[in-house]
Amino acid sequence: MKKRSISISLEDEQMARHIALFVQKASKYESAIYIQSNERRVNAKSIMGMMTLGLDISENLEISAEGADEDVAIEGMVHFVENLDK
Repeated sequence: MKKRSISISLEDEQMARHIALFVQKASKYESAIYIQSNERRVNAKSIMGMMTLGLDISENLEISAEGADEDVAIEGMVHFVENLDK
């Protein structure tokens, strides 16, 4: 299992759109991918799970991946988050 800490910084009105894009991106990987915010951990491939996180405009998260492509999955998801506003 691979883990990385990431930070998000989005305007509130962008959050739902970016969560949907995040879920689409996560779904392209074979590995199981999870996002943890505080004590809550959800499947990053689940739109309902991601929406229930109630992410704040600026928040630190942990992303983890486990599976055949976990290295590529972690790097891809971190890159995606880091480039949301670009």
